[in-house]
Amino acid sequence: MPKLKAVLFDLDGTLIDSEYFHFECWNEILEETGVQLTYADWLQNYAGVPLPTNAKNLADKYAINTPLEAIIERRENLTLERLKTKDVNLMPQAAEILDFLTGKGLTLALVTSSPRQDVDAVFERNGLGRYFKLIITRSDVTHSKPDPESYNLCCEKLGIAKSECLVFEDTINGIKAAKAAGLTCYAIQSNTTEHHKLGIADQLFLDFTEARNYLTNNNLI
Repeated sequence: MPKLKAVLFDLDGTLIDSEYFHFECWNEILEETGVQLTYADWLQNYAGVPLPTNAKNLADKYAINTPLEAIIERRENLTLERLKTKDVNLMPQAAEILDFLTGKGLTLALVTSSPRQDVDAVFERNGLGRYFKLIITRSDVTHSKPDPESYNLCCEKLGIAKSECLVFEDTINGIKAAKAAGLTCYAIQSNTTEHHKLGIADQLFLDFTEARNYLTNNNLI
């Protein structure tokens, strides 16, 4: 792998600790139908999956009669409402890795399955948007992860060879999207019980500190 010129980041679960936030939002909606997810169920079956897919899976599993479009719209509106008033914590060492890579002169981009309005709301509160030259959201593509469209679009707009790009992801759908686009992908996942799902990643680390050390020790930046 040649020296890197660009690093592409996933958002949810990679840079921001948002999984519990999304879990709570779904349970707020599901409560109206007498259903409640456990957090373990969320992490195993729904984390890292695009909202429309989760909406369909939940509606089918629990025989929810509300039209799918209405469920999706309700979930999107609730998410945006909560994001405007609630801070979502950064993942461990997220700010440090962004500062480190920026200091090395690398181009940073964000590729997320969240809609543009959610990303804007998050970045307005935590200021992470200043790090990224380009932001690709679910609103910018036809097909979300695990489809490679978002990563292909990002590389096209950056004008940087895929061999000079690195992706950081935390879930199998994100890794599948990056690999399908022909990109090198490192998984960042502190939950070791999830590691068996992430074997297709090129490298797997517990946190960004391990990843940074690997990049430095292997002279990749």
